[in-house]
Amino acid sequence: MDKDFNESAYKNMVKSLLRDRLLLFLLSLALLIKLFSLDGARVEHYYTYGLYPWLSRTLRVLLGWLPFSLGDLLYISAFIYLVAKVWKFLRILAKRQLREYLGWVLLRKFLRLVAWIYIIFNLFWGLNYNRLGIAHQLALDVKPYTLSDLRQVTGVLEQRLNACAALTDSAKRLQLNQNRQLFAQGILDYRRVKAEFPFLSYASPSIKASIFSPVGHYFGFSGYFNPFTGEAQLNTNEPVFLKPFVLNHEIAHQLGYGKENEASFVSYLSARRSDNIDFRYSIYYELFFSAVYECAANGDTTIGTRLRRMHPRVLADREEHRTFRIGHSNRVQPYVTRFYDNYLRLNNQPKGMATYNQVIAWLIAYLKKNGEQEL
Repeated sequence: MDKDFNESAYKNMVKSLLRDRLLLFLLSLALLIKLFSLDGARVEHYYTYGLYPWLSRTLRVLLGWLPFSLGDLLYISAFIYLVAKVWKFLRILAKRQLREYLGWVLLRKFLRLVAWIYIIFNLFWGLNYNRLGIAHQLALDVKPYTLSDLRQVTGVLEQRLNACAALTDSAKRLQLNQNRQLFAQGILDYRRVKAEFPFLSYASPSIKASIFSPVGHYFGFSGYFNPFTGEAQLNTNEPVFLKPFVLNHEIAHQLGYGKENEASFVSYLSARRSDNIDFRYSIYYELFFSAVYECAANGDTTIGTRLRRMHPRVLADREEHRTFRIGHSNRVQPYVTRFYDNYLRLNNQPKGMATYNQVIAWLIAYLKKNGEQEL
């Protein structure tokens, strides 16, 4: 009797789902988006250079003037909604109404929600994960590198960073803790770099201080981009010498560079010739230590000697950076990091969080094509 009942209930559920025209439409649209994303050249032509620039510019025009992050408010609202739904579910469970409630109605609502999120996320920004990207635009031959390649690029980055460190003024750079000055310089960098790389043109800025900055250390974020509102958010509690790199990285996401290594490389391109020495320092600081990490991962035994050659300012900032991270470590952060690692893997970045350090592959390819003087 129970077996016949279960089979009958299952058939009725399937029939009910098939009669839901909206759900079928959403699932069909999601499938079409997935099929469209499989061809990077098609995504680059029709989406990255077609729909996305118009849509992202519209979002920035509509929301860029707001002094707060609307996207952060949406995240808070979504969290409250989720908590309310979980509480409702637990109440139903306590009243032993679970079997009735977990019928096709709940399943249909869940599928609709997932389909809506998938469609909006990809149409508003997510398809950029599947584009050809910056390597295609610059005709770079990005391929596996050797330890010799790593040592060469690390040596150039060492020279650039030490040169910037010698010119950096500790008191003057504190001005970048003022968001208006920081954001204005990042915007200026992109306006200047478009003369060399027109595809990096950035108009109608939408950059915000994150509402979550006071608790950002619990989640381990320095900045993030909201794909639903087109806003770039910065954790304003980060050490001042890290902020320029993070800012230009998030602007790169706004311009359609989804993958973290590509956004980091665009951040480098935007600020390597900045008229603000602190922006140049921030870029080379981030990339130098990414290169050092890659050297260590590839068995380089010269790292200690290289670090002892660094300018005292670099070593002092490195110690401040390390102390900041240790001081803000907590039990929540590893779970958030694991979640984001899985998110990156699901979005065409199979190495997860390690994708950030893969920017070195782009730097090596750029060096080989243009020479050390251009790095």
